[in-house]
Amino acid sequence: MSGGRLKRLVAPLSSRLVITAVSLVLVVSLLIATFATIALRETLMDRLDRDVKEMAMSVSRPRPAGMPNIPPGAIRAVFPESSATDSQIGGFDPDAEDELSEADLDILEDVRVDARPHDVDLDEGTYRVVAQSGFLGTGEQAVQVVGMSTDEVDNTIESLIFWEALLTLLGVLAAAGAGYVIVRRQLSPLREVAATAHTVAALPLSSGEVSVSERVPERLTDEDTEVGQVGAALNSLLDHVETSLAERHRSEQQVRQFVADASHELRTPLTTIRGYTELAQQRPEAVPAALGKVEEESLRMTALVEDLLLLARLDQGRPLARDSVDLTRLLLEAVDDARVVDPSHTWRLELPAGADSGEAEVIVTGDAQRLHQVISNLLTNERRHTPAGTTVTVRVRPDGFDVHDDGPGFPPALVPHAFERFTRADEARQRDGGAGLGLALVHAIVTSHGGTVTLASAPGDTTIAVRLPRSSEG
Repeated sequence: MSGGRLKRLVAPLSSRLVITAVSLVLVVSLLIATFATIALRETLMDRLDRDVKEMAMSVSRPRPAGMPNIPPGAIRAVFPESSATDSQIGGFDPDAEDELSEADLDILEDVRVDARPHDVDLDEGTYRVVAQSGFLGTGEQAVQVVGMSTDEVDNTIESLIFWEALLTLLGVLAAAGAGYVIVRRQLSPLREVAATAHTVAALPLSSGEVSVSERVPERLTDEDTEVGQVGAALNSLLDHVETSLAERHRSEQQVRQFVADASHELRTPLTTIRGYTELAQQRPEAVPAALGKVEEESLRMTALVEDLLLLARLDQGRPLARDSVDLTRLLLEAVDDARVVDPSHTWRLELPAGADSGEAEVIVTGDAQRLHQVISNLLTNERRHTPAGTTVTVRVRPDGFDVHDDGPGFPPALVPHAFERFTRADEARQRDGGAGLGLALVHAIVTSHGGTVTLASAPGDTTIAVRLPRSSEG
């Protein structure tokens, strides 16, 4: 059977709930009716048995001649030892007595003589009879069989069954109608949740900036109910989807911006190289100067491409070296180099307590070359983007280091994007050109080491904090 066929055979939840409820009502009603019928029949038969026994005791007592001691509708048959038979059926009037047929007498004669009620089927119907041995008024011993019809009991039971069937049918119909209304009303919140899901599913989510504003109403998110749990879960899913779509759109925009910025950064040195190449072709005396400029721009372009390749490798999650690195030594060397390269700044290195005894050594796990690049980029960034006379302080921490300066600081709008690629400060902070990859590389390398880097900036107080995992040897 195909999947479509199977799908068509599955009833909706509301129908299945109604069918289940109606089935339970029907089963319970049938059980109650069955037990009630059995109980009533047993009660009526017990009462009939008592009446038959009382009648049997009554007919065994002496009575006036010709006065039968049996009620209307009852039967009496006597089987003397002489095999003569006498029979009566109903009535106190002897003229109204009907003789039993030979077939009925034969059946009654076969009844067990044990003073206990038995069922017999006669021409007149089913009777409850008792056979007992005793003496007739003549002193002759005989077997007397007396009984009463079960028609009254049977009619009562048939009437009860009819009314039980009718009431059961009406109960099932009422349960079906009420169940349908109640189930639809109870499931209406679930339909609202489904409608929200269908609305979101119809949104174009494949590309572009998408806003998923649809949510399940607050009244349907009570987690104390099953529908509320579904509604709350769907809202959580929609929040996650909206966040993921926003992140995807932001990444797409970053890629587009990255491609545009990379193209621009590469176009500038290429244009310069082309211009000086044409100049060298037109003016042979300018060849030495042109070659020098071509070499300078080639080096700039090479550095840019290498930075881009390093970022690409870090994005791909390529593993870095996992060695024990003396971070304190790297910081000492970097600060000494900065003092030589740019004496216009004041460069300071603050070590934690215990430096004289050698306890200031901070050992981290990572790639020494890349960590040196992090420190170098940060100090180069300070040199390029802070004015002369700025004091730059590098503080060694047990789990990393801080780079602090008292320069003008980052523009407030730039702080959240400082570690993004091709992000540049405004002209007030920038003294010479840069591709805007320095802090992006810092962030990528530190993150690849399992560390964190944060920026806090205000005029006269800017701090970049780098935290790295400590080495087990440290």
